[in-house]
Parts: sequence; C-alpha cells; structure tokens
Amino acid sequence: MPEDAEKLYKGPLSGMADRLKVEMDQAKLKFAFGMGSLGGLKEDPLGIARTLELTKSVSGLKAIGVADPRRTEPEHLRAVEAQIERHREKLVAFKAYLGYLHFGPEDPNYVPYYRLAAKYHLPVIVHTGDNWSTTAKVKYAHPLRMDEVAVDHPEVRFVLAHFGNPWLIDAAEVVFKNPNVWADLSGLFVGGDKEIQDLLDAAKIPDSAPGLVVSDLKKAIGYVGDYKKFLYGSDWPLAPMGSYRRLIESLIPKEHHQEVFRTNAEHLFNI
Repeated sequence: MPEDAEKLYKGPLSGMADRLKVEMDQAKLKFAFGMGSLGGLKEDPLGIARTLELTKSVSGLKAIGVADPRRTEPEHLRAVEAQIERHREKLVAFKAYLGYLHFGPEDPNYVPYYRLAAKYHLPVIVHTGDNWSTTAKVKYAHPLRMDEVAVDHPEVRFVLAHFGNPWLIDAAEVVFKNPNVWADLSGLFVGGDKEIQDLLDAAKIPDSAPGLVVSDLKKAIGYVGDYKKFLYGSDWPLAPMGSYRRLIESLIPKEHHQEVFRTNAEHLFNI
C-alpha cells in the first residue's frame, strides 16, 4: 500500500473522507464501494463500521460486507443478518477474500453466506487471481473454481474481482458460460500516477507491464464478447482512482464506456 494511503488508514476518519472525495472527483465517480475488513467485532460482523461512518460525509459511498468462512457459528450468522437488515440501504454486496483466507469458494463454510446473498439480493464479489500478500495461497483464488459455485448457486450473482488475472482466459470462460457471473477490471495494474501516465503517454500501451499482459486481457474480453458482463473498479489505494480510470478507458472501446463505467453496475447492484 502506498505510504501516504497507509497513513490515511491509521489517521482520523476526516482525513480519509477528504481524500476519498478528491479521488472520486478526479475519477468522475458518483458511487464508490468500500470493501469490508476481516475480523470485525461482535457488533460489526461484516467489518463495515468504518465505511458506514464515512458514508455520513462521503456522498455515494456504499459498503461491502465480509463473507468469512472461518465464522459460521449460528450466533455470528444471526449477527450478520441483523447487520444486513439494519444497513441494507448502504450495503451493496458480500466480499469473499479467496486466497487471503485459505478456503476455496466451493467450501461448505461459504454456503451460509450464499444463502444470505440470495435472500437479500446481494451480489458476492470474490477475489480471483494474484494475491497481494506473501501469506496468501493463490490456488484458492483460481477463477475456474467459481464455475462449480456459479452452477450450484444459480440464484446468486457473482463478480470475479480482478478478472482472475493472470488466469484471464480461464476467468473469461467462467463469465462467458455462466449467466450469473460478471467480472470487474479492478487491480489489474498497481502503481502511482506517474507509472500509469507513462503507459498512457507511450505511442502504444506496451503489451506487458508488471502484473499484466495487455494482449491477454484484450483476448479474454473478446472471448466473453459481451461488455454487459464487465464492471469498472479501481482497487484504490493500490492505484489512484483518476489515472486508473483513464487506463481502463484506453482499453475499452468508447462505445462501451457507458456500460462498463455505469449501467452494468446500476443493474447489478440495484443502484
């Protein structure tokens, strides 16, 4: 995480709120979704308390709650459902931290969360692909594991965060095959404004950059063949919202910007 962003996380919420407003303005964002934190307290089982506090001063900010397969005891699940009902208007999805937690998405411990997702019409965003941690195990985050889950839970809408990078073609097959699976384009490149601008200033975006093969990404998007199945995301603070948006804009045909940057999310998250 960038040093200045790490300071924000450790500092007062007012500083985080001010920074979010600037980032959202630079990226022309009306809505932003804050991922929940693992290890939420008893009264905050979804790990969304900090985000909910920020929503009071950051217009358009919504929360995503953690689906934690380590916590499936009845008391915890009752607390999760109670928190959903208290904050349903500000809660837009669940998040499964595949790889960071050593459970595959098909693990029975995720099933109670899939049932809650179906009951409350909440999409489930799952981390897929490379993990930003040396203690994570990427085998749990391989996108092909999501095919079984999508088939077994057709009533749940799933989003493959990071489009399974670097297994982009595998992720594309899961999105192409399953009508209840989408992909977001967040976190495909990690870097600051200068690194992203250097890519954009080149006569042609290089085929490969650290962590991303651009030709593989374009092939995978083409394989799916439907821009209604893709969503913009930033994975801030691993990249600035504004410059990362410009990078994704450069990779998506202009005639599909409205879908990828707006209408697909409005439909999927009922905004």
